[in-house]
Amino acid sequence: ELSGPVRASEMAARLALPAWLAEAALLRLEGSGEILRGHFTPGLQKGDEIEWCNRRLLARIHRLTLGRLRREIAPVTSAQFVRFLCRWQHVSTGTRLHGVEGLFAIIRQLQGYEISAAAWESEILPRRLAGYKPEDLDRLCLSGEVAWGRLTPRHPDTSGETPVARRVRPTRVAPLSIFLREDSAWLLPPRDAQLPLLSHQAQAVLAELQRRGASFFGELQRGSGRLASEVEDALWELVAAGLVTADGFENLRALLDPKRRSGQGRGRSARPRHAAGRWSLLVVENEEPSVENFARQLLRRWGVLFRDLLARETLAPPWRDLLVELRRMEARGEIRGGRFVSSPVGEQ
Repeated sequence: ELSGPVRASEMAARLALPAWLAEAALLRLEGSGEILRGHFTPGLQKGDEIEWCNRRLLARIHRLTLGRLRREIAPVTSAQFVRFLCRWQHVSTGTRLHGVEGLFAIIRQLQGYEISAAAWESEILPRRLAGYKPEDLDRLCLSGEVAWGRLTPRHPDTSGETPVARRVRPTRVAPLSIFLREDSAWLLPPRDAQLPLLSHQAQAVLAELQRRGASFFGELQRGSGRLASEVEDALWELVAAGLVTADGFENLRALLDPKRRSGQGRGRSARPRHAAGRWSLLVVENEEPSVENFARQLLRRWGVLFRDLLARETLAPPWRDLLVELRRMEARGEIRGGRFVSSPVGEQ
């Protein structure tokens, strides 16, 4: 009799049975795994009577529904998709965001994507935020809402017979990410027990941070017994290795600006050589990486997701794992699957 979704009262009337007996039979079938309960007919509310449906029939209805929804989508060209991305990521004229709230939304969209350290405030943020002010980013960092650092660990060189740790070469193009502190638990990947090769001054500063915890620049200089220039080089090396971060983004600006580090351009209008914020270890949480969180983050960043977009996503799980989660989200009705862009192959 379960040729489609049916209510217990309807089943009782159809079989001329008492309502309690029909419901007892349905519960027994549910216990055996043959039927499922829920609200399957469109338009039903949570307070309406529960419906029952054959498990295999429900799976077939669901499969046909997803197939119909996918066929409704007409793919666009790659050029159209790029124009969509410019609007989605607030790069196009008229789509830029404003103020601290807009900056927070941009960081939330881009978190987990690593970009060269010098490009964040010269290219990425000013193109997406109208009237970008560096102090807004400092405000978010100092309030504890936002953090920055290198998320991908430095792996040993495995080209030879035995893995060899590689020396860190700090440059302005070192890949860094800006992210929300509340999401750091699943964004930060597990670290290798073997540290990358560090200079002597970097090892001294790292040992001081491990001993003292978060410290100001002067405290690191006194504790390590190194010159100010050596501590600067050590911090920049540790930042490039993904081992150290700081309270504010001004700490990173002080390392990136060669004039500030060399003491040039001094005067009343010149910024101080060292930032006032503290330096600390980039702590790695023990939480397992969440495929669901990554899938939602990638959808938030790209709008449409397919395998080719993961080429620059250094932290993303394998596409096969993401695909399982994306299909699960599609089955729950949270996202749509289909052919959105004509050029890429595979599921989208």
